[in-house]
Amino acid sequence: MRTVRFSDPSGYARTGEWTDDGIETTDRTYDPNEVSLLAPTEPTKVVCQAGGYMDHREESGLEDRPERPELFLKTPNCVSGHGDAIELPPGRDLVEFEAEFGIVIGEQCRGVSQEDAMDVVAGFTCVNDVSNRDDQREERNWVRGKAFDGSLPMGPVVATPDEVPEDATLTLRHNGEVKQETTREMMIFSVEELVADVSELITLEAGDVIATGTPFGPDALSEGDTVEVDFEGVGTLENHVTSR
Repeated sequence: MRTVRFSDPSGYARTGEWTDDGIETTDRTYDPNEVSLLAPTEPTKVVCQAGGYMDHREESGLEDRPERPELFLKTPNCVSGHGDAIELPPGRDLVEFEAEFGIVIGEQCRGVSQEDAMDVVAGFTCVNDVSNRDDQREERNWVRGKAFDGSLPMGPVVATPDEVPEDATLTLRHNGEVKQETTREMMIFSVEELVADVSELITLEAGDVIATGTPFGPDALSEGDTVEVDFEGVGTLENHVTSR
């Protein structure tokens, strides 16, 4: 099942199931072209993994395999949805895309074992971890570098785990050109390992997201660009780039 949040023609936020016939709710079916899609979840926090794939770690100058996931946070102000604009922060010269997929948590939990991890996973979604490298690298300031408004487009849907293959392909297209591509099985840490590690010390709420990290190939964004993140079983998250 693929669940979607949307604003109907009257402006009300609704949740429905994305099907071949349209977006189905309890009382009617909506044409996707006649509604505005919202971010597929409203997280209280997004826990992000840095360096989730060895090829990206190597291009970043990190050749070691981490003993455990390296984590940072993005806050709710970062979240935007399919079709929303990515606004480049003013005065920054290097802002990059990062294709990822997100693990969406289905219930409040803490201290989840790897064996039980999938019991608390509602599904998966596409994520673009937009990163302001000027502040992240030059000042080593991850708040300015990662947590600026609208820096985490997500969507278009949350697909239940049965919809997403164990070797699902993750692809990013920048102005139609494939710039990043990998598979879920190439991750350093599995979904189960990530859920167990994060929940060891952090209480996760329903709707929270664990962003799993990006593979080789992040690159610069410019005004007027279009970015598409595709995750097999979920669909395609598309956003355009503007400046403030």
